[in-house]
Amino acid sequence: MSFNIKTFVHSGNLVPGGLTGMTLLIQRSAMKFFDLPLPYSIINIALNAVPAALGFKLVGKKFTAFSVIMIILNSFMVDLLPSYTITNDPLLIALFGGLLNGIAITIALKGKASSGGTDFIAIFLNRKYNMSSWNIILGLNICILITAGFLFGFEASLYSIVFQFVSTEAIKTFHTNDHQITMFIVTNKADEIEKMLYEKTKHGSTRISAKGSYKHENRTMLYSVISENELSIAMDSIMTIDPNAFVNVTHSMAIKGKFYQEPLD
Repeated sequence: MSFNIKTFVHSGNLVPGGLTGMTLLIQRSAMKFFDLPLPYSIINIALNAVPAALGFKLVGKKFTAFSVIMIILNSFMVDLLPSYTITNDPLLIALFGGLLNGIAITIALKGKASSGGTDFIAIFLNRKYNMSSWNIILGLNICILITAGFLFGFEASLYSIVFQFVSTEAIKTFHTNDHQITMFIVTNKADEIEKMLYEKTKHGSTRISAKGSYKHENRTMLYSVISENELSIAMDSIMTIDPNAFVNVTHSMAIKGKFYQEPLD
């Protein structure tokens, strides 16, 4: 993330979303209007103090502690790393900078941490309401970017919106923990598969009595919703238990009710 800020973001004069964008806005505004150089680290850590405090209370102590480590390291590395221009093409800067930003956040999320700021909001909404909230965060970030347009020109602001959109799509693509899928499993070994699903995914299932249309044999269909990142291990285990099972997998647009989520702490 630090490398991205000192290359693509710096070269394109972009404003990333969230508190990273607000930090850069404050830093650039102080230089433009008051000729006052402010360190990125002090501003970013100060802005993240309140979200981090809320994170300890609402999200999880271990998750927030790891996030604080990332915030501090990223903040000081931005001050220490030299600026480097990879390309001057604003569209390439927006596209690849956004992609790299999304990958950086995804890596943090896979390590049960975040980059701070609005990421805490996204994680809280996901945990509280079983919803993917990255589009909501994108909308909040666009408000910040429009403000940046009034201060530093709308060309950089519009490219920053492209940057943020690509970053959001990258997170939604690579971070599959908050994606739910529905499995329909037709099997003669329902007991074993039910037990396996609960042991490996902590998700239950619903039995539905069924009858095959070809041989008219009585079968059992299991209905279960699991996280997308659990699909591979669940599918392999199902076929090991019952090689003749028929499995249909669909994406779940939204779910309501109790759904087990792995604790962050």
